[in-house]
Amino acid sequence: MSRSLTGKWVGPMAEGHPYQEFFGHLREAGGTLVLELRGEWDILAASVAAGRLDALTGGPRTDLVLDVRAVTFMDCAGLGLLCRARHRTRERGGRLRLTGVEDDGWVARLLRMAALTEEFEIVTEGIAGATCLADCVAV
Repeated sequence: MSRSLTGKWVGPMAEGHPYQEFFGHLREAGGTLVLELRGEWDILAASVAAGRLDALTGGPRTDLVLDVRAVTFMDCAGLGLLCRARHRTRERGGRLRLTGVEDDGWVARLLRMAALTEEFEIVTEGIAGATCLADCVAV
């Protein structure tokens, strides 16, 4: 069993597995990468998704927006991934922002409970002119 570049399990568990898709569209707009996160972000999702987020946050001066609109659940493991991505972009002189954070949603609640609301930059409007780079066809 291994992971594909999209963060999906490849092998016998992939078909019908509830943790199959954690990433949606990856788009680019004027040097900013916009990545859609999907589904339930718990400890299993975090273990599957960590490599892809590390790859996206590993370059110098990365400008990354994580769209959490399609996240249906998030626990402390998912929040830990967001913190790791924020730390990695900052230490390389980059920027990480969140969009799709709704006041009554999982991400907003976790940020408030962990007293991390001020640590993340929240984007309330969409990123205009984003061009599809990968995974733009729903599977």
